[in-house]
Amino acid sequence: MKKISILGSTGSVGRQTLDVIKHNKGEFKVVGLASRFARDILVEQIRDFSPGLVSVLNSKEKKKLEEMISDLKVKPEIVCGLPGLIKVATHPEAEMVVVAVVGIVGLLPTLKAIEYRKDIALATKEVMVIAGKIVKQALKRFKVNLIPVDSEHSAIFQCLNGESPTHLKKILLTCSGGPFRGKTRKELEKVTVSEALCHPNWKMGQKITLDCATLMNKGLEILEAKWLFNVEFEQIEVIVHPQSIIHSLVEFKDGNIAALLSSPDMRHPIQYALSFPKRLKNGFSRRLNLAKVGQLTFEKPDIRRFPCLSLAIQAGKIGGTMPTVLVAADEVAVEKFTQGKIAFTKIPEIIKKTMNSHRVIKNPSLSHIFAADRWARRKAAGLI
Repeated sequence: MKKISILGSTGSVGRQTLDVIKHNKGEFKVVGLASRFARDILVEQIRDFSPGLVSVLNSKEKKKLEEMISDLKVKPEIVCGLPGLIKVATHPEAEMVVVAVVGIVGLLPTLKAIEYRKDIALATKEVMVIAGKIVKQALKRFKVNLIPVDSEHSAIFQCLNGESPTHLKKILLTCSGGPFRGKTRKELEKVTVSEALCHPNWKMGQKITLDCATLMNKGLEILEAKWLFNVEFEQIEVIVHPQSIIHSLVEFKDGNIAALLSSPDMRHPIQYALSFPKRLKNGFSRRLNLAKVGQLTFEKPDIRRFPCLSLAIQAGKIGGTMPTVLVAADEVAVEKFTQGKIAFTKIPEIIKKTMNSHRVIKNPSLSHIFAADRWARRKAAGLI
């Protein structure tokens, strides 16, 4: 039985991870959970999975959670803040840590989990985007496995499993195109938050859904793929695939292309990451029926209407602290859009202006990365 800690247990990936665990009784045991807030869903998770350790945002949330579970005979230890998040990530019993928290907050807990020789199921793009080199060095030093949870990177990981790195020619990242595929610039200026949160194929958290709408999500996946699979940017191509059935493809040097297909359900890559290197029976979704799907189509992304994709590639090629600035500026701009303070089309403008104002540190330490994050947030906020 593999013992699991989950960072971000009440988010979309966290909830689906626990659903996978529920469908595979006897395979996994939850030993630690981390969530920002003491909500009913966290209480339900504690009652259902009996973790020994739970972390929340701060002492206020800790006190609230203690009151909410006061009736339990066996209570978990409750911790809080970044130290609490790290404590869950380094739980002595945990064999694997699912990192599903949004943004830079997942970086230090991931590095600490690696240091404590925990395998990582990584659902947070930002960890590799902003500190890929540092994370890769830690993985090598402590001989730890990192299994990507993102459906696209999971597909690439599975297609490359057992292959020599020298066989790889190119990675093709598929992209649904988001809810605004085919929209004109004028139409994009008027889109609402509710429209942006209506993804045609996937059920995800708010931030990643909005990043899918701008195609920033795909840009971040390019940067992550570079580090995960040791490839150059020229070896990564984005192709729009509206049906979201092929989750990504790999082209080998002999001209053959391998693809991974499944229904658009995040529980597929989550289960694969949790059970790796085994494969477990799927007890939660219907089998893919290609005859019912009918056709699979492909097209090139429109970077003119969705400039976040090219901004991400630019940040990746510049390197150093620029990817951190990209991520931080995007978080600020997306938040302001959700608050109704800027139009949808202003998101890439704010990111671009923030990037243009940044002085890059080429080989950043962790302190440089965190400083760049703080600077970019202040700069982006000041542009609004």
